[in-house]
Amino acid sequence: MRVDLLAGAGYAAPVLPLRIPTILVFDSGLGGLTVLRELMRQRPDADIVYAADDAAFPYGRLDEPALVARVLDVMERLVERFHPDLVVIACNTASTLVLPALRARFAIPFVGTVPAVKPAAERTRTGLICVLATPGTVARDYTHDLIERYAAGCEVILVGARNLAGLAESALKGEPVDDAQIAAEIAPCFVARDGRRTDVVTLACTHYPLLLPRLQRLAPWPVDWIDPAPAIARRTAQLLGPAMPRQEPAETVAVFTDGTSLSGPAHIALAGFGLARIETEPLPI
Repeated sequence: MRVDLLAGAGYAAPVLPLRIPTILVFDSGLGGLTVLRELMRQRPDADIVYAADDAAFPYGRLDEPALVARVLDVMERLVERFHPDLVVIACNTASTLVLPALRARFAIPFVGTVPAVKPAAERTRTGLICVLATPGTVARDYTHDLIERYAAGCEVILVGARNLAGLAESALKGEPVDDAQIAAEIAPCFVARDGRRTDVVTLACTHYPLLLPRLQRLAPWPVDWIDPAPAIARRTAQLLGPAMPRQEPAETVAVFTDGTSLSGPAHIALAGFGLARIETEPLPI
């Protein structure tokens, strides 16, 4: 997994203060919960704010200038309110486009989420790998550059699933989602030709691991599914430095730019991810 953060010639990573850190995890919806879960496992000492810009979900419907402006505006409010020590952009669509603007605006480290092309190329035995993403991530030059750099010797199938993130969101909220809908979204990932078959699928949207058991069950044959969350959490922990001792439990809170669509099952699901406090009052933007 290539986790893109603060990279660039001559850049020196900041030394974060030796105190209990606050991590802000940001996504357009609930997909970033998969990253949140790994962060809580690896940094149980950290206070964590989970922020979902659900008023603008899905981000794929916004054109690029509108998406950049939207994320900068929301992040301005979040940083002002919560003063995070580090921000995780748990969204491939935003990471592949907005990270440079975020780093230029804010003097805090950002960890982004980009398609795990390199590990997919390293794990494949057939040379047929798939990047399962949103249409926006599939179209980004960033994604194509990753493929050229790390998977030039492979055949890479790019699948822009139009509805899978929304289906994952619905399933987490307790709404019915037919297997047939999920199967149709992932069907293009599975290619068989010349005696070879797809053997690795990288989940290039943080929503998709929410459906992983169903993806595994509905796949026409077994493949290696790559979830980016553990690598993101490891990189975040590395940047934060050693865990800090604390006596009281870590504080965890979820905030939403809308929040009106959160059902009872959604609240139960959020609590299951370890979020102790859930603010349903929309965050003013």
